[in-house]
Amino acid sequence: MLWLDFISYKIYIHINVSSKEIMNNWDNKRADLHLHTIYSDGTLTPTEVIKLCYSKGLSIISIVDHDNIQGLEEAEDTANLYNIEVIPGVELSSNLNQKEVHILGYFIDRKNTKLNEYLDYFREERKKRAERIIRKLNLLDINIELDSILQKTVLGSIGRPHVAYALLENGYINTYEEAFDKYIGVNGPAYEAKIHFSPEDAIKLISQAGGLSFLAHPNRTFNESELKYLIEIGIDGIEVFHPAHTNERISYFKGITSEYFLLESGGSDFHGTKKNDLELIGSYTISEKMVDNMKRRLFK
Repeated sequence: MLWLDFISYKIYIHINVSSKEIMNNWDNKRADLHLHTIYSDGTLTPTEVIKLCYSKGLSIISIVDHDNIQGLEEAEDTANLYNIEVIPGVELSSNLNQKEVHILGYFIDRKNTKLNEYLDYFREERKKRAERIIRKLNLLDINIELDSILQKTVLGSIGRPHVAYALLENGYINTYEEAFDKYIGVNGPAYEAKIHFSPEDAIKLISQAGGLSFLAHPNRTFNESELKYLIEIGIDGIEVFHPAHTNERISYFKGITSEYFLLESGGSDFHGTKKNDLELIGSYTISEKMVDNMKRRLFK
């Protein structure tokens, strides 16, 4: 059994067991607005993610796969069976001052033509980037092939995590993190940058698709001037609650949202690839009131 399959299998078993023990306290609705599936770099299908969220007592969720919205329809269909509200979302990749900036889009129209055209283009660019990474790895006497990796991805939506898994499965590294530290991380010998896509373009694209844009997991990545710039170009909110944020950073970002009248979001950033993912999901949530604030901003 492959390493990825083993992780998915363990989580699947956990879902089946936990779903029989439904939480009774549904009065305080909780939302996890940062979840990933096999349509980007997660290990579970949208259906499996919905079942897991149900077992954790979540009432509102958003699947925000990286540059991909193909899993939203399945998620919405399954969520209807479990009385869970799905906010259609996406996590767009952009860059600012040589830093990677992830922009979360919520309440997007998944049928929007411009959005789908961009995502189709970006998916093809991801494949080309993976080809360049693998060529560099091959020059380092690491024999992995693109086709074998693509067989384990959905619709060819390939990223560095998929390459990392291939390195792990083939015994070239001992841990997932080692792939980035040793080979494919920034400044690594097989690193390849993504195509340039500015935060302005990401925010504009989300707006054209009828959605709200949020800065994802800023942590310590951005200095004050960069945060101010992102606010000036029209970001609607900040992902305040995230596993990477300490209480100090949460307070800091809450202060920013208060000062600039921004919205707050949060979630587990669940992928199913880390040992503590199952504990994170349901632990990093926002209230229904915060979701209502988003809706009021969107539909005012």
